[in-house]
Amino acid sequence: MTPLVEKAEKFVKKLFREKLPNTFIYHNFKHTQRVAKSTNELIEKSEIHVKQKEALLLAAWLHDTGYTETYSGHEEKSIEIANDWLRKNGADEELISDVSRCIRATKMSVEPSDLLEKIIKDADTSHLAQDYFSDVSELLRQELRLQHIKNFGAQEWVEQNIKLFTQKHQFYTDHALKKWKEQKDKNLQDLLEKERKIKKKIAKEETKAKLKVKYKDKSPDRGIQTLFRVTMRNHLKLSDIADAKANILLSVNAIIISLMIANLIPDLTAPTPDYHLMIPTLVLICFSVASIIGAIMSTRPDITTGEFTREQVKKREVNVLFFGNFHRMPYDQFEWAMNEIIHDHSYVYESLMKDLYLLGVVLNRKYRLLRITYNIFMVGIILSVLSFIVTYYVV
Repeated sequence: MTPLVEKAEKFVKKLFREKLPNTFIYHNFKHTQRVAKSTNELIEKSEIHVKQKEALLLAAWLHDTGYTETYSGHEEKSIEIANDWLRKNGADEELISDVSRCIRATKMSVEPSDLLEKIIKDADTSHLAQDYFSDVSELLRQELRLQHIKNFGAQEWVEQNIKLFTQKHQFYTDHALKKWKEQKDKNLQDLLEKERKIKKKIAKEETKAKLKVKYKDKSPDRGIQTLFRVTMRNHLKLSDIADAKANILLSVNAIIISLMIANLIPDLTAPTPDYHLMIPTLVLICFSVASIIGAIMSTRPDITTGEFTREQVKKREVNVLFFGNFHRMPYDQFEWAMNEIIHDHSYVYESLMKDLYLLGVVLNRKYRLLRITYNIFMVGIILSVLSFIVTYYVV
């Protein structure tokens, strides 16, 4: 490495540290080091003059200095910076000219015309044939986003890289063609595999979306689901309330009967029994017993057969959702019946409606019996009190 090349390396490092924005995560000093290393490798495998070797290494170190001032057209700005620096450091015009045309050759649109331009061209794109290509490629994608040039999606970026590999890029030097092309082809295979996986994932998501749209109308609407859920919950709450009311009647009347019997028996067995209290007491006991019977009737479950036939299921004559209709059936028959419902959306709605209707019928019976029972209890209390009053004044 000549003293001028060493100076160029230090100049570029200082320039990038002071003037290159942090958003340049690809075109930075590390990238320049890679290009200089690749340039040196190609020089060693080529027969070129020492003067040309120096020009190539200077071009490798200075070719991206224009990024400190502009992104678009950075090559020309790099040439300006390189020429100014070279003149200040005593370089002759021939060397400056060679460096300038080498930097200009790094443009994608420029076709190299001699060995120098071919070497710098291959060195600048040597990352395409390295095992770290995927990492530096992602850095370039993010740099383009940070520079507000273009925000490539993952699939679009892979497609752009494949296009670069297959249509826009080629190696020109013999060494690059022999030693680098194998890794480049491997990187291309990785890109093609990545593209295949991305397309497969997208196709899967599209299929999933289509199926979702397709079966959205066939599946129960959210509003219908809410309707059945809320209505069913309300019916169950009403059933619990009815059972609680029946339990209150049972408890109250059991206590009344216990107290009445406990007080009646001593009075009847006394030397001078109070027979005048027997009638009102018996009235209260009779009505209490009737109330207990009514409360029991309102909560007593109906006995069902627990069996059904396949014909009944096919004709939709049985509500398979109610346990009382299937508790004696073998599991395979119950599973078959449930599958018949699940695979027919209209049958699902019909079964839910039937279940809701039958629950309403049971609730009606419960509340009707409870109303009668409460009326009996109320009448019994009134008649008992009146009987006690009449007995007290008459006797």
